[in-house]
Amino acid sequence: MPILSEDTPRNVRKTLIEGYRKMSPQMKLKRVSEATLAVQQLALARIRKQYGSISNREQQLRLASLWLDKETMKRVFNWDVDIHGY
Repeated sequence: MPILSEDTPRNVRKTLIEGYRKMSPQMKLKRVSEATLAVQQLALARIRKQYGSISNREQQLRLASLWLDKETMKRVFNWDVDIHGY
């Protein structure tokens, strides 16, 4: 599996890989955490745009439904994805 896109120049890929190798495990985890948060914020923005004025709870449920399976959503949150959607 390629680490970076093939359209990334070779010297840039080399520099990035060297940088990743120099990072501590804590810094790598911090980067992953920041990227996850950014993806969640983008998903939440899409949910707000798509559904307009919905409650904070509904926003959070729709966001959670993007990460959790249908059965867990129904069992834990009483949110049926087949009825309410993602």
